[in-house]
Amino acid sequence: MADFSWDVRSPLDRALVAGAYGAQGDAGVSLTEIRNFDLVQVMARRGKAGEMAKAAKARFGIAAPETRKAVGTSDATLIWSGPDQFLVLSKGGKHGIDALAPVFTGSASLSDQSHARVLISVSGEKARAMLAKVSSIDLHPDVFGVGAAAATSMDHTSVTLWRNNDRDGQAVFNLLVFGTFAESLWHTILDSAAEYGVTISHSEELA
Repeated sequence: MADFSWDVRSPLDRALVAGAYGAQGDAGVSLTEIRNFDLVQVMARRGKAGEMAKAAKARFGIAAPETRKAVGTSDATLIWSGPDQFLVLSKGGKHGIDALAPVFTGSASLSDQSHARVLISVSGEKARAMLAKVSSIDLHPDVFGVGAAAATSMDHTSVTLWRNNDRDGQAVFNLLVFGTFAESLWHTILDSAAEYGVTISHSEELA
């Protein structure tokens, strides 16, 4: 009989090799996979968008994004993912699907995406230049500022992209991609970043 393992592993478990990659010298791009997070898709039921918005405001203390934005609290990020829907990104179960189900009873349908998506943080001096190779989104800071979000595609792969708070004066971008496509997109990103030099890592901390 075959042996089975029930250990939860990242779809990038084999592909992600921590360390330096590409051009030598100071790395222009930092790639960090964020692991072990809670991610819940919240979608308004027909005619219930207003009720869903009120429930979200009561739960998180801020309005859920109704346009292409990501907004944060001390322990969660709400990310626009389409008309009358958003993602809740958090850690530790406080805003996991079991905790949110009673909050949105009757107003929204919830879907647990925690193990279906891979979260990649992209930062560094050349992060924007690298992403421009694989995305049609205009990432100029005058257009795609802190908190901007988009549902788009990279290398023919659907992603949710948003810009986080800057770190050390450099832009930080986050990508959510379906796990089944994550390894393919990861290699595409590495190829696009190689000329700038890359620092690769993984973390348990949300950016």
